[in-house]
Amino acid sequence: MLARIDARPYEQTLAQARGQRAKDEAQLAAARLTLGRYQRLWEQDSIARQDVDTQAALVKQLEGVVESDRASERAAELNVGFTTLRAPIDGVIGLRAVDPGNLVNPSGTAIATITQMAPIDVLFSVPQDRVPAVRAAQRAGQLPVQALDRARSHTLAEGVFLTLDNQINTATGTVRAKARFANADGQLFPNQFVNARLQLGTESGVLVPVTAVRTGPQGDYVYVVDEQHTAHMRPVTRGLATVDQILIAQGLAAGEQVVTEGGDRVKDGGRVQLAGDAPAGGRRAGASAPAAGRPRRAISSEIGLRPPPALRRQLLYREHPRPRRPRAETTPR
Repeated sequence: MLARIDARPYEQTLAQARGQRAKDEAQLAAARLTLGRYQRLWEQDSIARQDVDTQAALVKQLEGVVESDRASERAAELNVGFTTLRAPIDGVIGLRAVDPGNLVNPSGTAIATITQMAPIDVLFSVPQDRVPAVRAAQRAGQLPVQALDRARSHTLAEGVFLTLDNQINTATGTVRAKARFANADGQLFPNQFVNARLQLGTESGVLVPVTAVRTGPQGDYVYVVDEQHTAHMRPVTRGLATVDQILIAQGLAAGEQVVTEGGDRVKDGGRVQLAGDAPAGGRRAGASAPAAGRPRRAISSEIGLRPPPALRRQLLYREHPRPRRPRAETTPR
């Protein structure tokens, strides 16, 4: 029970309805007895047929009045029952909006808000290009969904996929989806921000970072680096994907090196320099190493590109200013 409203006015209305019903039922009983006497007298040809019909109509009228009284009594009982406010669902109640003694009305402020916690639904968005794959996987069976924290480093809960919305949001190009979680341990909280991971199935292939796959006029492709550090553009067929990785179904073999950073400066057949390789020509004369304790700024990943040696030296090393020699000046005598 959440709250209780003063029920005395409604209890008095209920008592009046019960009294009116008892009164009308007594009149109905008397009318039925009179009708029985009239019927026996009519069989003995002692009264007119009209008197019997009139009494029968009175009985029907009183029966309708009693039914109306019973309906009024049931309505009064409902009003009495409404004075006790009970929670319709299991959940967590919020802060109350009214205090004991306040006047409330049906169109006024809500007394409190109840939020269902177990089970709980999570809303997330699906790109419109992945809608056919989601619907095909849903027809095959239930799809597992994981709720991750903001950093995607910890799984908060595991649930099942429910359904997709019936239209695409033209502003974002996505479709809203809903997943349900048991949330028995209360890890999920209403209006909490989570990252949803929907698993459509399992496929075999090569996983590469998202930044390695590029899109051109001919479709998706990657730059593959051979043993001579030469980049070759190779078309690929992408499969399932996560936020940071893409499954390459065709076009790439395990163990091959791909360009993950600086792909906009790479050309098909061009030379690249992998991270960790020494720049050609060694250190420029007069250049000094970075100051002790000051880390170098990373400009490429392990399998990415490095800039030309001259630009690299300019970025990684700091020139020491050369001291100026004092210049002798003569003053006029």
